[in-house]
Amino acid sequence: MAERAPSYRRDQQRLPAAERRHQIMEITSSLIAERGFWGLSMQDVADRCGLTVPGVLRHVGSKAGLLIAVLAHRDIEDARSLRAQLGVSEDEVPDEWSEGGPDGVDLRQLCLATMRRNSEQPEIVRLFLVLEAESLAPSHPTHDYFAKRQSQALAAFTTMAKEITDRPALLARHIMAMMDGLQIQWLRSPGTVDLVREWESAATLLFD
Repeated sequence: MAERAPSYRRDQQRLPAAERRHQIMEITSSLIAERGFWGLSMQDVADRCGLTVPGVLRHVGSKAGLLIAVLAHRDIEDARSLRAQLGVSEDEVPDEWSEGGPDGVDLRQLCLATMRRNSEQPEIVRLFLVLEAESLAPSHPTHDYFAKRQSQALAAFTTMAKEITDRPALLARHIMAMMDGLQIQWLRSPGTVDLVREWESAATLLFD
């Protein structure tokens, strides 16, 4: 007998717009972690939220809009996770990190905390790496988002690297390249590559 598809009740509860948008972001992030972005449909999101597809679109505009919103939402959540790991006050907003790292945290500590966080969320890391590669096409909906994100990360790393080298921009680029490369190897060989351990070995070469 064929397995019946799960049914979802259309939620009649009216939530404030900010709460509903947060719900959509959380559910979409969860679905992406389960299936990857390209296995996701707007109907999936609507079903899990107890909404219709037009109801979801009222909050995000389009699937491309949902994608950008989810990426921005994940950036905020990841910044909160990093602050918690590093013992940084919640009062510091993520955008300030584009000018450098949190007070009392050096570049090596920030990178290690980032890799530890990423090691716990392979599907989110996979999403970011795939989309970042695709975003090289100027027509891609995330082209501007990833260009800005890379620029901010390089600026932060460069500022922090000034304390340890007379070529901070070069070190910043090498760090980003090493982090991305190790993450690709880790995702391609799950269970074989220990992301945190590999990064610690790479950091010894980069920083020493």
